[in-house]
Amino acid sequence: MNNDAPSHESAAPAASVPSPARASSPRAPEPRSHGGALALAVLLSLAAAGGAGYVGWQQWQQARANAAASSTLDGLSARTATLESTLKAMDDERRTLRERLRDADDVNRGMREELLGQNERLRNLEDAVAKLSEKSLSGHDAMLLDETESLLRMGKERYQLFHDAAGAAAAYALADQALSAVDDGAFSGLRQSVTAEREALEQGARIHADTTLQQLQQLRGGLDTLPLKPLDAPADVAADSVWARIGHALASVVSIERDSGAPMAVADARLTRELVALDLAHAESALLAHDAEGYLAALQRADAGLAAQFDGNDAAVKQARATLADLLKAAQPTKPVELGAALTELRNLRAVHALKPGPAPAGAKP
Repeated sequence: MNNDAPSHESAAPAASVPSPARASSPRAPEPRSHGGALALAVLLSLAAAGGAGYVGWQQWQQARANAAASSTLDGLSARTATLESTLKAMDDERRTLRERLRDADDVNRGMREELLGQNERLRNLEDAVAKLSEKSLSGHDAMLLDETESLLRMGKERYQLFHDAAGAAAAYALADQALSAVDDGAFSGLRQSVTAEREALEQGARIHADTTLQQLQQLRGGLDTLPLKPLDAPADVAADSVWARIGHALASVVSIERDSGAPMAVADARLTRELVALDLAHAESALLAHDAEGYLAALQRADAGLAAQFDGNDAAVKQARATLADLLKAAQPTKPVELGAALTELRNLRAVHALKPGPAPAGAKP
């Protein structure tokens, strides 16, 4: 626009040259129109420059916004793609998880069925064990009761046949021990009867065979060392009578002796000791044979032999006679013990409380 204005100004004076009148007129308004056009031109140029700048700025802003929108769109597209891949992965995982849950449900269902089967088998096993336990307890009690009955019968027969109270008491003690292991409470009162008969046997068993045999053997072995009575000792208390004094007076004058090839004192001593030893041996054999009367008679003969032929003032003879006195005291006959009540009570209880296993169910396996 600035280039067009000078050309217009140069053309105007060329048109006004032929008229002198017009040349002589005042030209005051020309500079004003030329300045206004110039100002207008400047304004128009400024407006065009501002519009172009504005348009450029708008275009730059729009390009910038488009670039930002494009980058944002690219970011959103990338994020959308990432989200799509993530969602796809999640769908795959969810599908896999659903399959695993389905498999777990199948496994749980199978385990539940197996657990129910195990419970049923365990219940059947418990029932079988309970039945077997009942049968075992019944058989155990029956075996113990059979043993108790055998011991009671054996103790009774031993006492009746051999009068062995100690052996019978031992058998009753074993029977009481076996009876204590029975689980059935119906047989608990039977132990009182067994204990009463055992105590009666222990009170009656005053002769202990082993100890008595040992004492008799010691007495037989010690007979050789026991001194006999002196030959010049007075026979009895009646020695102070008249006939005794006459006999002592004649004995100092006349002496009658029998010669059998050995001195009289030695033969008499040997015979005396053998007789007492025979009595003691008879007592041993009678004790072993449970012959109470023969045992008592043999002890009495042995004691009489010691009193008649051996020196009563000697300590060893006194000890031997004291031992025989103890044996005689222990061998005195006592009232026989009445046995059989406990055995009869046991048989009655077994008849009432018979331990028999019940019938097995039809579906039970052996």
